[in-house]
Amino acid sequence: MVTATPGTGALFTIAAGLGRGTRAGLVAALGCTLGIVPHLVLALTGAAAVIAASPVAFEAIKWLGVAYLLYMAWGTWQQTGILAPDSGEESERSRSAARVISGAVLVNLLNLLNPKLTVFFFVFLPMFVDTTAEGAVLRMAWLGLVFMAITLVIFTVYGACAAWLRRYVVGRPVAMRWTGRVFSASFVVLAVILAFTRQ
Repeated sequence: MVTATPGTGALFTIAAGLGRGTRAGLVAALGCTLGIVPHLVLALTGAAAVIAASPVAFEAIKWLGVAYLLYMAWGTWQQTGILAPDSGEESERSRSAARVISGAVLVNLLNLLNPKLTVFFFVFLPMFVDTTAEGAVLRMAWLGLVFMAITLVIFTVYGACAAWLRRYVVGRPVAMRWTGRVFSASFVVLAVILAFTRQ
């Protein structure tokens, strides 16, 4: 349920599949899954508690996340961001894959205050681990990896479905323009929600 509920990562993956096809959708799914690693590391090391207790760290991460979401909104509005179509050349496709995966990781990295991941890793996941037992950290790490595998599967489905819908959008300038506007507005809404998130 946590993974399937659309958020910034799902939105990014769908936009990648819709704008650049199946390959980009799958790469975005992988990138968003890798973007979970910082959340897992923070939960395992206890650094999340330090960030939560520090108003300066909290605000810095929050506003970096807001800025990046607005940057993505601008790119999708201009159709130069994740919705920009692939040229089809191999060298360009390699660069495009690198941009998609780095963008996907950044979406999750700069959105460390994502309520879904925060609740899962800092509230829900520890309920399944006896923190006083030996090997508690390894068990949490294992459960975190299971969560990442589920994320990869669900986001792959999102990306593949978006790529399938691509045939009805690409080549139709009006449809592409409105698709870009919808995604752009969605990123703006997520940025506003993050901006009003309190410590």
